[in-house]
Amino acid sequence: MSRPRVVSLVPSLTEAVARSAPGSLVGATDWCTHPAGLDVVRVGGTKNPRVDRIAALAPDLVIANEEENREPDLAALRAAGLDVLVTEVRTLPGAFGELDRVLTACGVPARPRWLDEAEAAWDALPPPREHLTAVVPIWRRPWMVLGRDTFAGDVLARLGVRSLHATHPERYPRVPLDALRAARPDLVVLPDEPYRFTADDGPEAFPGLPCALVGGRHLTWYGPSLAEAPTALNRALKAAHTP
Repeated sequence: MSRPRVVSLVPSLTEAVARSAPGSLVGATDWCTHPAGLDVVRVGGTKNPRVDRIAALAPDLVIANEEENREPDLAALRAAGLDVLVTEVRTLPGAFGELDRVLTACGVPARPRWLDEAEAAWDALPPPREHLTAVVPIWRRPWMVLGRDTFAGDVLARLGVRSLHATHPERYPRVPLDALRAARPDLVVLPDEPYRFTADDGPEAFPGLPCALVGGRHLTWYGPSLAEAPTALNRALKAAHTP
């Protein structure tokens, strides 16, 4: 039986499907950077996919995410007669469950080894020995941070880092820089996506506070990168917080 033709609108899921169902992907967004050298039709961004281009590919399935993609775009795809699978990922266990669902829908006959390895890597983590408070910006101009009910927040909590805005009514609240500084977190966590924080763009806004520069792919992606994420994130967090 041939595998379905798949268009992915989520970078994490693009990598997962490409690794697990070679040849199934026929389209992906411009932001789908992994695996390197992926040769598929590019269908626009996650927030502005080209519905006409996707429909022309005649996919059997379009995979999306309720946070990364906009409902009007998904509705337009459905109106074009396409089958759209929408994932919801707000916790680490939720990510593993949704990956199973997506790969099954893509015709993968057995759970891939990388997914077992990723789950084992997180299960093997010992309970955190300390609990640090953190401010976790995801954007500047204006400053936006992790709030309640986010996948990245759950990942950090499992590593002993609690977002100071984890109980905020909004998931990604805008918070003035003065308020972020005044919160006096133990740590500022600066990922390189969606905003590309770097050593020269981010830490200077938080004088006197330790800043951890982390890979956004390890903090926010739910795919093959989950296997290496615990080690990579722990290393970055420890380097920033160790005197």
